[in-house]
Amino acid sequence: MIVADTNLISYLLIPGERNLEAENVYQKDDNWVVPMLWRSEFRNILTTYMGVTKMNVQQAIATMGKAEQMLADREYIVTSISVLELTQKTKFSAYDAEFVVLAKNLGVKLVTMDKNILKAVPKVAVTPREFVK
Repeated sequence: MIVADTNLISYLLIPGERNLEAENVYQKDDNWVVPMLWRSEFRNILTTYMGVTKMNVQQAIATMGKAEQMLADREYIVTSISVLELTQKTKFSAYDAEFVVLAKNLGVKLVTMDKNILKAVPKVAVTPREFVK
């Protein structure tokens, strides 16, 4: 089991140059878990893709459906206290803190490419390349 950040989910499901990295993570461990927040973040990514690429609304809806199916019953609520305390200690956004808190609560790795998270919590967060080693 890993906590997958929203970008990793997008790299897995949206065609692009980072698909292979995300696929390698998924092949090693397909039990991805997420905080509830992931849905809003992923919708925002899809909205961005619709604006800057040739992704149309039907493709975005289908991609969202794949993501929701993949992560069904793998969504967790994290406490506001934990998130706010972590943001105070690290200066993370509340969004980023949700992923870190979930990984800490479950005792698993957060797989991310976010340099700030990787630097601030190296015992919790790893890159996709580090994870698949």
